[in-house]
Amino acid sequence: MLGGPVAYRGRAAVHAGERGARAPHPARLRLYAVAAPTGAAMTLNRQGRAMTEAAAEPGDAHPVRHRDRVQRTETRLQRTRTAVRLTRYADLASMRAVRLVRAARRWGLRLPPMVWDSVLPVLLLLNIVTTRAPQELPVAVVLTAALALPLVWRRRAPLAVFGAVAAAAFVQWLMDVQLPADVALLVALYTAAANSGRRGTLVAGAVVEGGALLACLRWTTEGAFLTPFVAMTAMVVAAAVLGVNVRTTRAYLAAVEERAARLEQQQDQQARLAVAEERTRIAREMHDIVTHNLSVMVALTDAAVYAQHRSPDRATTAMLQISETGRQALTDMRRSLGILRTDEPDAERHPLPGIAQLEALAGQMCAAGLPTRIEVQGGHTHIPATAQLTVYRLVQEALTNTLKHTPAGTRAKVRIRCSTETVTVDVTDSGPCPPLAGVAPSGHGIAGMRERSAAYGGRLRAGPLPGGGWGVHTRLFLGSSGTASA
Repeated sequence: MLGGPVAYRGRAAVHAGERGARAPHPARLRLYAVAAPTGAAMTLNRQGRAMTEAAAEPGDAHPVRHRDRVQRTETRLQRTRTAVRLTRYADLASMRAVRLVRAARRWGLRLPPMVWDSVLPVLLLLNIVTTRAPQELPVAVVLTAALALPLVWRRRAPLAVFGAVAAAAFVQWLMDVQLPADVALLVALYTAAANSGRRGTLVAGAVVEGGALLACLRWTTEGAFLTPFVAMTAMVVAAAVLGVNVRTTRAYLAAVEERAARLEQQQDQQARLAVAEERTRIAREMHDIVTHNLSVMVALTDAAVYAQHRSPDRATTAMLQISETGRQALTDMRRSLGILRTDEPDAERHPLPGIAQLEALAGQMCAAGLPTRIEVQGGHTHIPATAQLTVYRLVQEALTNTLKHTPAGTRAKVRIRCSTETVTVDVTDSGPCPPLAGVAPSGHGIAGMRERSAAYGGRLRAGPLPGGGWGVHTRLFLGSSGTASA
């Protein structure tokens, strides 16, 4: 049925009986047998998969080349697995190294600076102990200690440490002893440049440069003076420049931190001032609203009580005025306090009372028993809403004071003169002057009016009039650029 003999070879098939390996499935073998071409031999690889080889004569080399190709493929696969495994190990090792470095850095930051400053002296002493001959060891150890040990205190007293190291180096030069601890001079120069001014840096650099010149004159061979001197000069300049750079960077960072702290303090002060101003504004608004409306309500209540038996209609009208005044007071309070609440709708906060509402205010005062006449000269549509609110509160407070402190029969007159740059407010009444007119008032009404007027560059005058009565006068500057001269 097949085109040729089919042979089943491979480790899995040959040793199936010996090792108990599972033989290939019969259906898979039939599929392989059908797919195999005529005259081909089918072989099982190590994974139990079938592969065919062309049938050849005894001298043909095709099966051998196929086996070599399979072996090369397996070798490449094995090398790829090994490379992947090594890469994985390298990644793990690098992650562990990074963790160790971070842990060492955190641990090192906890150590005091003197511990790190002690590392170089210890290394220099160990180098001398392990490299010097026994007969040279005492002198070398003493000079190395004199050069290196002062570096432990270099952060506390940089100039003193530099002087001690320079003196030890000069003694070393006099004794004609060469030591690797001379690097302590560069470290001391760097510390002095990083912690002192320009003059100290120049003096320290000149001292080290002089020591380099003396060292080159004594310890260099003939004809080789220039090269070591230039190299030592370069190291001296590098140490000084590095120290100056560190000092400059430190000063810049300190200036930036100071500026940030100053700005933060200014912002806090501005925030506190803004809060204080807002608190004062709310206190003024509440004082004007509560004082005016309560005064009107008290006056209307007295009138209703007086007229309830003689004229019930007038008592009913007064009670209705009391109700309307109370509702108006609640509305004004919602307008003033609504700005503090983010969920308050704009319809309850606006519009603010202004010059156009003075007629309604005069009607309230007339109903409370104070006949009031309003006179507005000039157009007021160009005046800002905040300035109109100030005018309204000034007139309201002045009329409230007249209502509280004058007897029945007193009349009040309000005159507003508007121009492009100023608004003049005059409130007068015909009542008698208070007995203590010259004494400063104990309440907050006139003080609040002065504050409102001062916000627009105005100066408020409140006092008795020459012909009798009481008057309040101020002038508001809409540009807030001038000083009142009212």
